[in-house]
Formats: sequence, C-alpha cells, structure tokens
Amino acid sequence: MGSEKDLPRATINEAREIFKGRSFAFEVEDVTLPNGNRAEFAMVRHPGSTGIVPIMDDGTVLMTFQYRHVVREYLLEIPAGTMEPGESPLECARRELEEETGIAAGELVKIASVDILPAYSDEKIHVYLARDLKPSVQNLDKDEIIHVVRYPFEELMAFIAEGKITDALTILSLYRVQAYLQGSVKSQ
Repeated sequence: MGSEKDLPRATINEAREIFKGRSFAFEVEDVTLPNGNRAEFAMVRHPGSTGIVPIMDDGTVLMTFQYRHVVREYLLEIPAGTMEPGESPLECARRELEEETGIAAGELVKIASVDILPAYSDEKIHVYLARDLKPSVQNLDKDEIIHVVRYPFEELMAFIAEGKITDALTILSLYRVQAYLQGSVKSQ
C-alpha cells in the first residue's frame, strides 16, 4: 500500500452553512466518497483550540472545576479554550491559561495535536505542558464559571481510573503529559 497521501479523497458536490456561532459553524456537505457512493455529512467547523496541563513547582497540577451547561454539571478539567482569528496555538495556550486560572506560564511545551471528534467536527486541539508558573490575573468570559483547584498528579490519575474525571480532553492530556514526563513521548 502507498502512502496515506496517495489514498483517494471524497469530492464535495455542495456545502451549506446552516448556522454560524461565536466559536463554531455547523455545515452540511453533499459528497461523493472514494468508493463512488454519495452521502451527506453534517459537521461542526471549528477554528481549533488548546488544552494546557499546568504543573506547579511543587508537582501539583492546576485544574479548573468548570460548570458545563450542556451536561448540567461541574467538570474537573484542564484549562482549555478556542483559538481566536489569527491566533497561533501557542498564543492561545498562553492566553487561555492566564484568563481561566490567573496564572502565566514561563514555559509551554507542545506535547500533542489531537483530532478530538473527527466523526463530526474538524476541531484540532493542541495540548501543552505549562511550567515555570507565576501569578497573573484571571479574566473569565461572561459564560465561564470556573473554580481553580490543585491536585497531585497521581491523584488526578486515580480520579481518571475511578471515573471522577470524564472530560475526554483532560484524560487524554494527562496521560500524554505522564508519558512525556516519563520520556516515552517527545515534544512536538
């Protein structure tokens, strides 16, 4: 088999934007698939985002306990947010960490890029490890209800095993940071 670049792609016959919101758009495409079949795909078009795992000097991880109205619960998550127009993933990571937690990072190391929900969204999330943390000013958006908390890394991994952390990005990011710190994966 040849390279992935040699594999056939779908042909887009028609694309319609159904809704455009502040952070994403909803689009429907009529396509002819590589196997010749025609299909319609509904998808979320997203500008991309970042997730940040901030590790304090004492080894604890700065987390957010954030109200998520869609699931009507507070979830324990890493700080994360959507990229603004023209913003790089690194700039977004710096901004989101500071806005959500009131902490600025002296060092940000990119450890992953993830297609988080490729069945219906083109959102790519760039995951960073943040260190050399210093106090700054929290600046929440009007729809953000966030409490900043700290946990030892091992306790967060236990929370994952116990099902207390359910956010997929948080789970993936903590495992990726663990592998990075153990030397089994490299920065990107």
